[in-house]
Amino acid sequence: MQPRRTATVVVALGLGAALLWWAADDSPQAAPSPAVALAAPSEPVAPMADSAKPAAPRHADKAAARALWEQRLQRARHTLDSYRLATRYPHESRPLAEHPDQVRPFEPVVNERPLRVAGGATVDGLNLRTTQERVYSAGDESVLFTVAAVDGEGRIVPMQVPRAMAHEGATGLKPSRVAPVSIQFTDDGRGGDATAGDGVLSFRLQPARDGFAELDGVIRVELALQAGDQPGYAFFDVIHSPGAPAVWGGVVREAVEKGSLNLYLPVQIQQAGRYVVSGRIDDANGRPVALVNFNEELGVGPGEFRLQLFGKLLRDMQPAFPLALRDVEAFLLKPDAFPDRALMPRRVGLVHRTQDYPLVAFSNAEWTSEERSRYLAEYTKDVREAEDQLNNLGSGP
Repeated sequence: MQPRRTATVVVALGLGAALLWWAADDSPQAAPSPAVALAAPSEPVAPMADSAKPAAPRHADKAAARALWEQRLQRARHTLDSYRLATRYPHESRPLAEHPDQVRPFEPVVNERPLRVAGGATVDGLNLRTTQERVYSAGDESVLFTVAAVDGEGRIVPMQVPRAMAHEGATGLKPSRVAPVSIQFTDDGRGGDATAGDGVLSFRLQPARDGFAELDGVIRVELALQAGDQPGYAFFDVIHSPGAPAVWGGVVREAVEKGSLNLYLPVQIQQAGRYVVSGRIDDANGRPVALVNFNEELGVGPGEFRLQLFGKLLRDMQPAFPLALRDVEAFLLKPDAFPDRALMPRRVGLVHRTQDYPLVAFSNAEWTSEERSRYLAEYTKDVREAEDQLNNLGSGP
């Protein structure tokens, strides 16, 4: 009798364990418990009816899947809309507001930092305020530098520059070929100095005049100065191109072509290669409108830089005509050399004023290209995939 009682207990335990296992997990892939495996040979356990199984895990999985695909759909739509908006205009014709550092490209470089001694240590309570008219110079162009010492409250401190020199900057590429030149910073209201006796010392460097006419590289201007009883040190760097790779031509011509306004700047190319040109467009009220660019290869001889005002950009910006092209800069790109560019003389201020045009003369179509179409197709496919997944999941539990 004892063995029969033991078998009954084993079967009862197996049935209890089986019921607990079904209640805990209705997954058909779940492995059976050891108790069920033990009970199966003598007492098969009937599966629970589907209607009796708990449905909460299935509903939770479906809700989680919907939440996941809703997030993916939101991201996919945002990516598609952002890319379409960012690329509706071509690279060479963009709103000037996207490039705030390019609105006034010819403004002097202004800096104020703690006064330093020659070894590099800073001096407490004294700052050096400097300006540099430009970083790049070409041909006969000149560069004006100013320097002043100020205390912690911004008041001018009397200063002198007992020694200053200009020399070829060290690049590590080749030894210097130009002898250093002594220069003088003055505060006498002459030679570029704005106001005599105001504590701001100035010097105008003209490389073609000051011994650097043939230098294609960096010119460093170094100062040993004295602010009150405190010695100090400062330097400026200028990147100089001795000769222009191209010469500006005559009158700018304009034409409405394929729904956009194109401005053609004539030029005589002396060195073939890739030219990079940029200009700024303001409307009749002086409002900045567009940054226009040219980036193409040209051969030797007469040529043109085409600066395009894209039609949709004009339609969206709704500028007041006539428009003004100003502050044009251009250079020949030299990617395997230092410096990496040969500059053309800057065209400062107004370069060309357009005719009056009605806005309906320009196309409202977005820019198209093979690359843009390919990206839009991929991002659209991501959106549709997320939408299809949500449709397959349905809206119910």
